[in-house]
Amino acid sequence: MTQRFALIIDPVHADEERADYADSFTVVDATAPALSVGELSTQRGDGVFESIGVINGHAQEVIAHLERLANSAHLCDLPVPHQEQWRQAVAVAAAECSPGEAVIKLILSRGVEHGPTPTAWVTAAPASDFSRVRGEGVRVVTLDRGYDLDVAERAPWLLLGAKTLSYAVNMAALREARRRGADDAIFLSTDGFVLEAPTASLILRFGDRFVTPAPAGGILHGTTQLSVYEYLSGRGFETGYDRIPATDLPSADAAWLVSSLRLAAPITAIDAHPIPTVPALTSDLNHYLLSPRD
Repeated sequence: MTQRFALIIDPVHADEERADYADSFTVVDATAPALSVGELSTQRGDGVFESIGVINGHAQEVIAHLERLANSAHLCDLPVPHQEQWRQAVAVAAAECSPGEAVIKLILSRGVEHGPTPTAWVTAAPASDFSRVRGEGVRVVTLDRGYDLDVAERAPWLLLGAKTLSYAVNMAALREARRRGADDAIFLSTDGFVLEAPTASLILRFGDRFVTPAPAGGILHGTTQLSVYEYLSGRGFETGYDRIPATDLPSADAAWLVSSLRLAAPITAIDAHPIPTVPALTSDLNHYLLSPRD
């Protein structure tokens, strides 16, 4: 892969079963215009997506990403994507990736306004270099997300549990963090509980127990966080999900932001309060996350 690769998917019904879906993909020039001006993904952010890390041509945690894509589609009243069709599309894109790290993005939108079908496509491109943040860590600030912890149950139309294309708030939070002299942010609920980062999950260490905010209250269940927990459990550590008060953050013995592309980035400070780092464990985590995982 030189720069980018793209293919358009002709969505099939979720209950359609066949061995080969190759005839439902169309490879397109990734540098050429491909979307209609009436496309709702660009007009309204009306769609869902996933970003899959690729290591030396191996797409990581594909099924977990496809299951989350399906959940997001369900929450947004979009047709549920056919898992096998999309798995084959991911395999085609991964085969185009050069050695090293790359990213495959899956996008499912409501399509053209008043159109008959959704629009679906897959892209592949070289990943950004995250080696510095994996090694040096990130400073974060806490930001009020504007909702209490139970809002997702009361107002499901806010789509807080879906990975939607509407990322303006997330990007605004990152800009605000940088204005405050930090690298990233951690969202807090209005009633004082820890949520997630704009583009990552949060894992905290207290002694030999590792904890992440429970995937409720509109928190996206992180695929990389699940992989980290699998690794930590294998080493005999206790892992869990809790409602974590924001007041507990300064007492953490270590903390990480984890995501499919950045992998495990140690947090060095929260609201200018220093957080201890564990370089050897961080290195082990990233070594594991860079290994092939299905």
